[in-house]
Amino acid sequence: MKKESFIFVLLLLPFINFGQEPEYNKTFFDNSLMENSWFYSEVSYSIPSFVLNVEKRLPLEKDVAFTPGNSLSLNYTSSEGGTWEVNLKYPKSRGKDFLKESKTLSFWIYTPENIKAEILPEIALNIGNSTSDFLPFSKYFRGDISEKWIQVKIPVSDFGIRLSSDEISGLKFRQNGTDGLEHQIFLDQVEFLSEQMNAKNLPVPEILSSRGYERHVDIAWNPVGLENVRYIKVYRSQDDKNYTAVGIQDPLEFNLFTDFTGVPDQKYHYKISALGYDYAESNLSESSEAETRQMNDEELLDMVQEAAFRYYWDGAEENSGLALENIPGRKNMIATGASGFGLMALIVGAEKGFIQKDEFLERIEKVVDFIEKSDRFHGAVSHFIDGPSGKVEPFFGEVDNGADLVETSFFMQGLVSVGEYLSEDISEEKILKERINRIWEAVEWDWFKKTEDSKFLYWHWSPDHNWQINHQLIGWNETMITYFMAIASPTHGISPEMYYTGWANQDQVAQDYRSNWGKTLEGSMFTNGTNYFGIPLKVGVSNGGPLFFTHYSFLGLDPHKMEDKYTNYFDNNQDIAKINYRYCVENPNNFEGLGKDSWGLTASDGPWGYKAREPKQENDDGTMAPTGAISSFPYTPEKSMAALKHFYRDNGKFLWGEYGFRDAFNLTEDWVAEIFMGLNQAPMVVMIENYRSGLLWNLFMKNKDVQQAISKIKQTE
Repeated sequence: MKKESFIFVLLLLPFINFGQEPEYNKTFFDNSLMENSWFYSEVSYSIPSFVLNVEKRLPLEKDVAFTPGNSLSLNYTSSEGGTWEVNLKYPKSRGKDFLKESKTLSFWIYTPENIKAEILPEIALNIGNSTSDFLPFSKYFRGDISEKWIQVKIPVSDFGIRLSSDEISGLKFRQNGTDGLEHQIFLDQVEFLSEQMNAKNLPVPEILSSRGYERHVDIAWNPVGLENVRYIKVYRSQDDKNYTAVGIQDPLEFNLFTDFTGVPDQKYHYKISALGYDYAESNLSESSEAETRQMNDEELLDMVQEAAFRYYWDGAEENSGLALENIPGRKNMIATGASGFGLMALIVGAEKGFIQKDEFLERIEKVVDFIEKSDRFHGAVSHFIDGPSGKVEPFFGEVDNGADLVETSFFMQGLVSVGEYLSEDISEEKILKERINRIWEAVEWDWFKKTEDSKFLYWHWSPDHNWQINHQLIGWNETMITYFMAIASPTHGISPEMYYTGWANQDQVAQDYRSNWGKTLEGSMFTNGTNYFGIPLKVGVSNGGPLFFTHYSFLGLDPHKMEDKYTNYFDNNQDIAKINYRYCVENPNNFEGLGKDSWGLTASDGPWGYKAREPKQENDDGTMAPTGAISSFPYTPEKSMAALKHFYRDNGKFLWGEYGFRDAFNLTEDWVAEIFMGLNQAPMVVMIENYRSGLLWNLFMKNKDVQQAISKIKQTE
């Protein structure tokens, strides 16, 4: 199977419905993090009719909103001989695949004028490529609608379909009557309602803390009793008297709200309330005070590390203490590779005082308890595990119901690092370290050769589908750590010669593999030698690929000390980072938002889904992931610091959130990811710390098995 058809595209496949997950509300629009246009809308018209649009999308309005901070602006002219139409697409988010069933479509409208009923639009439901009956707005409310928010509630059955709300892919608004005049409607809270909560039963939420940083404040609340609340509404004041609503937060997703004010050295006061499903509001909480302050470079690094660390601490799956694939997303499904990265982030958290050492030990014991009891296959873990049961989660289909050797290597890199962080001289820690060693030593790396004389390791094995996926591991990519851990194993190790016969193989099969996914012969021999943007690259396909190749294998494995007969990997990784930087500065596709302070193409979420972006015109769609530049701190410290400051200070209004930087953004498309991703948050924590102190590199490299693997690889040159 080709690399591009499995490594990356797996993340694009439809979600498979396994296990019982908490259900999300199906919401087409509540707020936009971006301020210009709504990415998930499409506008079309024929003159003399017209709809005001931003590059064929609906504009956003921040000054008129039912829930803060913005609404959709539908500014239209309906004329004889013309037509107009607006589609709202459901913004499907990774992992939000368990939705509450609903029989009612609801949205709120506001108009500056009392528009005649026959001039108000019609609405229909989109189901795939089909459209339901159109219904007029005016049928579902009465009286004067001007200068007040009106809720429109339409039973799904009225649209002439018998489908669940889960099957509805979009909403369609279109011209109804005509008068040739300009009208404006603001739309907010477009959703399917699934339940109601009586206003008199709404709890008054309690603020636990409000903490200021340079240009934002984090407001945390007590989640107890908020399980049936639709939103937490956040109010801000500068004088503790006059409060303005600044945002809402779904308590199903977070117990924290990040208010990015953009202003340092300012004191703020906050109150919060609870909104029911009928949008009745509770009383306001007691106020809480916070103050922003200018931060120096070291404080900014601490801030970024601590925020991303919280993903693996506060955001962990409840039963196991391990990392979720993305947040918001599935809440029971553990991502084992991200969890390995997260274990290293927890070490940073303990070392820097984000948590206490005893809290760290308690979490690690919970993790070890879970892994000891969960599904493993010849000692290897699966890509995803169901947290409540410990059973494999075949997220990518039935053949993905066994071992994932690459995710196992990511996880073991983190677990070995934890083992080295524990003390032999403290009884509790020594016992925990011994248990970790047993998990590490149980992995049968040699089993994944498939055959005794195989030159390669294989990515997957299933207990009932065996080697059906049949994916050989061939570098250069993120799987160096897989071969390294397999060579390092003291119990089920592979021959160090497999580093060259497998990972760095130069047979025709390996050349074809690399050229197939790289779409070039450059680097097809593992070695490269081509000059890109003035930088000669020794190892790597094409220009080195996405930046996560230089991160995932080297969170613990010190690239300064990792050498083969072709290159030193710190130097090679640094060259790849510099190539990426120079490409983004040159910006050959002329995308908005790429430049000297906004660079780092890598794998991330994007406007059209997850994709591994790299510094090649055909693999660059203008999507930028902060983890690319920030996780490259050891290679490009000055350039990475400039990117960090730009992402936070200039783009923080939409890009900074509850766990630090959101996964990605695309200014050309006026899009930003809703999610934080487990594979991308921890590398920022860890690689910043490796730049600052070498903490994880030092821990991992002091392991005796790791040291022996380094020696073995050098001896095979």
